Amino acid sequence: MNRRIVRATAVALPLVMMAGLAACSSSPAPADVAASDGEPVAGGTLTYLEHQTYTNLYPPQAGFYPNGGIVGNIAARLTWQDPETLEIEPWVASGWEVNADATEYTFDLRDDVTFSDGTPVDAAAVKKNFDTYGLGDADRGLTVSEAINNYASSEVIDDDTVVFRFSAPSPGFLQATSTINSGLLSPETLDGTIEGFGAGNAEDIIGAGPFTIGGEKLGTEYTLTAREDYDWAPESVPNQGRAYLDAVRVIVTPEDSVRIGSLLSGQADYVRYVQAFDEARVAQAGIELYAPQTRGVNNNLSLRFTNPLLSDIRVRQALVAATDAQEVVDTLFSENYPVATSALSSSATGYKDESAHYVHDEKKAAELLDAAGWEPGADGIREKDGERLALTIFESKPQPQSKQTLELVAQQWRAVGVELNVKPGDAGSRAADILDPLKTPVSQDMVGRSDLDVIKSEYHTENRNVLLSNDAELDRLLEVVASEADTDKRIAASQAVQDYLAEQAYVIPLFEEPQVYGAAPHVRGIDYESVGRPSFFGVWLQEH
Repeated sequence: MNRRIVRATAVALPLVMMAGLAACSSSPAPADVAASDGEPVAGGTLTYLEHQTYTNLYPPQAGFYPNGGIVGNIAARLTWQDPETLEIEPWVASGWEVNADATEYTFDLRDDVTFSDGTPVDAAAVKKNFDTYGLGDADRGLTVSEAINNYASSEVIDDDTVVFRFSAPSPGFLQATSTINSGLLSPETLDGTIEGFGAGNAEDIIGAGPFTIGGEKLGTEYTLTAREDYDWAPESVPNQGRAYLDAVRVIVTPEDSVRIGSLLSGQADYVRYVQAFDEARVAQAGIELYAPQTRGVNNNLSLRFTNPLLSDIRVRQALVAATDAQEVVDTLFSENYPVATSALSSSATGYKDESAHYVHDEKKAAELLDAAGWEPGADGIREKDGERLALTIFESKPQPQSKQTLELVAQQWRAVGVELNVKPGDAGSRAADILDPLKTPVSQDMVGRSDLDVIKSEYHTENRNVLLSNDAELDRLLEVVASEADTDKRIAASQAVQDYLAEQAYVIPLFEEPQVYGAAPHVRGIDYESVGRPSFFGVWLQEH
């Protein structure tokens, strides 16, 4: 498993109590079933603390980790990606064939899979899912999945066979069928609008996974309940029946101190988002830390070059040279956050070491700014033609210690005469301003996915487009990644994109971002999907 585990001997520590949790600690496993031999025990309720509330359960919008944490457990997929080997294996599909140029995929389906409302997961239902995700529906606000490229159409051959066709090679599609973005939902669920997938409507989202969702208290709590009839796990998964747990009670707990205090006090079993500054305390208390990597585009600063202040490559190169990612990691993070050396994680397929482009050098930064005509003003911030070299960025609340990271980068940039104003992530203007390169010339971004297409998802103008780019050459390079059927050539294409991003100084990689969890020793069978979202299917509670 792609994780880093820290263990330590328990010590006495002061505890922060969480109001209301004393009455909702985990239900123990049945007392008449011994767990001392390490065999999984059925039963019990896991108390899991989530850092943020979910926003939408439409699978193409499940990239936000709280969204994906739900979708991944209630929605089965056609395939499963082994989180260790990254190999693709059958799940709802029993097998598949791909033509030579990856423009046609034929899937054979199991005939025993049902949605939680009892309707069959047949070829017609699968067709409706992928037509929705691959084509979208603007009238209902349903966006096209960033995981699916060049989708054209589908055809039902019989109840258990469906064919997908593409307008150009789509070599990433097989892996896409394993992602949460392709979670299979009931036809009735897919008839709704995007608002119907939003917060408050969780119980209406019908999937084919091992859990159902209910008991939603808007913004604060929900429960995942095991499906008694679930019996179609991927073959490599140890649990081949229903989930061991009866339920997972998920409580949204944004305060770090409350989340960690509840874990240490035994009021919670398992938490997401253990901050780096809490890792040692948690480990010393005998809690296990898990840090699966997200294996995609690293935690980066995107320099939006359509802003006139950043249009000169020398200015962007100066900001790259002024940034000391090693200092960021050493000051704020732990060994679970390796310094990034490319736009892509070193654990991502196709990674290329671009560290030669990302050397911290204040003298070089100053020389580049001098050459670009920016001269220090009275307060040390550089000016040109009466304009200050002052840039704005918003804190990115989903990302670890974003505010502190950006404030440290701001100090580094100020040393060479560049002002970086860090705005709060909950500012009312953020939603609009983040899409305007004149108002927000710098952005902090990342995305996890275990496929070469991840780099297109982040930077293409028709996907996330975090650069707010108008660079046709960058789009062209990204489209090669998504449309090259030959694996070796596709890897080369991804590396060409990494070269281009580095050469143009479009991004400043900071660190490889994990998802860091803490779990009490009695929580066993912990596992994650391939980019670090929790899978509760194999989790069980040892007597304690």
